[in-house]
Amino acid sequence: MRRREFIALLGSAATWPLVARGQQPAMPVIGFLSSRSLTEAAYVVAAFHRGLKEGGYTEGQNVGIEYRWAEGQYDRLPGLATDLVHRRVALIASTGGIGAAIAAKQATSAIPIVFTVGDDPVKFGLVSNLNRPDGNLTGIYNLISSLEAKRFGLLRETVPTATSIAVLLNPNFTGFEIQLKDVQEAARAVDQQVHIFHASNETDIEATFRAVARFPAAALLVGADPFFNGQREQFVTLAARYQVPTMYELREYALAGGLISYGTNLVDSYRHVGNYAARVLKGDKPADLPIVQSSNFELVINLRTAKALGLTIPSGVLAIADEVIE
Repeated sequence: MRRREFIALLGSAATWPLVARGQQPAMPVIGFLSSRSLTEAAYVVAAFHRGLKEGGYTEGQNVGIEYRWAEGQYDRLPGLATDLVHRRVALIASTGGIGAAIAAKQATSAIPIVFTVGDDPVKFGLVSNLNRPDGNLTGIYNLISSLEAKRFGLLRETVPTATSIAVLLNPNFTGFEIQLKDVQEAARAVDQQVHIFHASNETDIEATFRAVARFPAAALLVGADPFFNGQREQFVTLAARYQVPTMYELREYALAGGLISYGTNLVDSYRHVGNYAARVLKGDKPADLPIVQSSNFELVINLRTAKALGLTIPSGVLAIADEVIE
């Protein structure tokens, strides 16, 4: 080897450690899997980001996020979950109901999963214990679907003149059978006849309101369901058009003009998911993070809507409301 070539080789070799030291570690990527759609879920995604930031992570700076939206079509969830696994994300944040969490669990036993669900994660086999979940999953249990009986009772108290109570459920929702059983048991306990309607698309929803409006002195309970959440504007519009007093699961319905809602504050839940995701990215194991059970339930009443319906809210119901929109 010529002297000049040897010196050049030494020079280039001397730069190798410097190049290596200059390389930045790969940014972790979170897979965000949701049954919902981006348009209507933007407010809870913002809460998830806040939770991440509290834990030291900001999208685009030190963490990436791959979003997958089922848009209320639950049969898309398994494929979306599998796609995230193939992209080798560092963690899956499963949101928008029990179906997304089940799809994520079926797709991987290695990638950590942080979920938010409205149904009992033990009953559905996601974890074996709330205090010390096993395997690769942990998250937030909102108790949303288990509140159907409570919402049914509140609707009867809010509209005591209602002689007909209708209940709208989505048969494609994973928690459908439990919701149906809880409502039927609550109705039997007070000797109240109920009319069960099914809807899994926008046409079914409108058909339900037309049918309910034909009942004398009717009121409607809309079951907890991520697909229904994406149709908030349609529900509020139809309830006003057909003059049907309607109970919903989330305060966002009442804020949009719905009569009354009772359920978990999802903003808090999604922030907790962000907190847990940050902890897992820092090295905590899902099995060491207990399932957080929601304890913040809100009863929200829209008095403007009550007035438009010609309805007087009983003083006893107003007294226990967490928020009254006037």
